[in-house]
Amino acid sequence: MTDRSAKSSPAVTRAPQQVRTRRELAAFQRHMAHTLFLPLAPDDTIAATFVDGRPMEEVAAEFIRPSDRLTALERLEIYARCYWYRITASVYEDCPGLRALLGEARFAALVRAFLVKFPSRSFTLRNLCARLPRFIAAEPAWTAPHSRLAYDIARFEWAQTQVFDSAALPPLPADSIASTPPHRLRIALQPHLTLLASDWPVDRFVIAVKTREAQRAEASNTVTQTKTRRPRRAPVPARKRTYIVVHRYKHRVYYKRVSAAGFAILSALDQGKTLTAALTAGGPRASAAEIRRWFATWMELGWFCRRTPSRNKRVVRPS
Repeated sequence: MTDRSAKSSPAVTRAPQQVRTRRELAAFQRHMAHTLFLPLAPDDTIAATFVDGRPMEEVAAEFIRPSDRLTALERLEIYARCYWYRITASVYEDCPGLRALLGEARFAALVRAFLVKFPSRSFTLRNLCARLPRFIAAEPAWTAPHSRLAYDIARFEWAQTQVFDSAALPPLPADSIASTPPHRLRIALQPHLTLLASDWPVDRFVIAVKTREAQRAEASNTVTQTKTRRPRRAPVPARKRTYIVVHRYKHRVYYKRVSAAGFAILSALDQGKTLTAALTAGGPRASAAEIRRWFATWMELGWFCRRTPSRNKRVVRPS
């Protein structure tokens, strides 16, 4: 679904009276889109007034004809609801953990406020939640008293979306590592790989939420099910410093925990440091045997690739 153009154009406050040129057609399309994308009222009806203060009935009549059953405004409202229901549903689909943490009412309020401040500007709904962590950090009242946890969950869930369809480069052959001196060797991490440091076990929290929802969905399909219950808020997990690698393996998304030392090594490599410097960043917390096992696993999973000038990916850490 294409919900908004990648580059936003200035809003047109009035529709052209006639469409004779491409420029007038573009102005007409921008005006209609701007009208459709205005936030719905709290009762999910279309806004009563346009941005210039005119009644929405007057605005709708500029570019929509009534039918034998619906007014111009009622026809516009159908499309406005379709747009807002679809993008809201997309956030719901991408953020089950955040939804479980906040509960239905607070999550719905968060989504509405977020989409008003950060409307979609991408050709794909895939990018819709990219700025959700930033919004939570900037306006913590929507998620208080668990705003830091909500921020980490939002980062974790967005990382899964990124990993799903980000690029993958040819894995680095083992002989390339063996043939280069460690003080000169620089290794890049796959573009689809994301490093996350969190103050909570957000991976296990989200897994528990998805498992619970799957069990609820299975139960709701049995013949003995007589009543559908609203999802309950999930219990808040205990704080625990956690290091997670979100990655893709054989076309599926996975998340793997690593130790603090392993995370420091991977982070240093991702920042462009040499293998020697990366191992030094890991500190004395891991033995040589452990590091060899880690690298064997990371190589098997295909996490490493050749470094190119464009490979300068930021490690995602709590702000």
